[in-house]
Amino acid sequence: MDTSKLARLTPLAVAGAPALMGLYGGIRLLEGSRDPGPGWLVGHGLMFVGLLLFGVVLAALRRGLRPRGAVGRLAANAAAGTAFAGLAASLGQIGIDLYVGAVAVDKADQHRLFDAVQSRPGVLPAFYSVGPMLFYVGLLALLVAAAAGRTRTLRWWSPVLVLVGTAMTAADLALIPVAAVLYLVALAPLAGFTGLRRPLAARA
Repeated sequence: MDTSKLARLTPLAVAGAPALMGLYGGIRLLEGSRDPGPGWLVGHGLMFVGLLLFGVVLAALRRGLRPRGAVGRLAANAAAGTAFAGLAASLGQIGIDLYVGAVAVDKADQHRLFDAVQSRPGVLPAFYSVGPMLFYVGLLALLVAAAAGRTRTLRWWSPVLVLVGTAMTAADLALIPVAAVLYLVALAPLAGFTGLRRPLAARA
């Protein structure tokens, strides 16, 4: 993705990714939304699009880093690669969920289909446990680098807020809407929402 296109898409992604994540979390709280049907499909569809927008956020974070030397570039690329690998796993998980929600006729059938898919070797770690965790690990690494590097584009509290939001969702998925707000606040400077049009280090 070229720089100008990324610059145009970044504000949309910064606002849209957490917003769609929050909508997904809100829909999960509605009665019947965890059964096969419109609520399940709409919620997971929104989350799928939100994850795609997080891909733009990751690209913007990596593009904003200016690491020195081969080791710095290797570390930045490793963080971005880890995040994108986890993002792909998360998209795979949502894709499975959408498929099951679309074809299941009732809750029992939903459980049967999930068991059939998740019992296949490698599916659980790749798409439901280890794989998706890589997204958060890589995202946090990029945020720390963006907040502490020589061309700072984020404040110190950005990775802290994302870490808190991630921990909240790990503890209770009902807190996804709250975590989404924390993500939005954390990522907002990346799009210049707070007037940070230049790297913070350049303003010091």
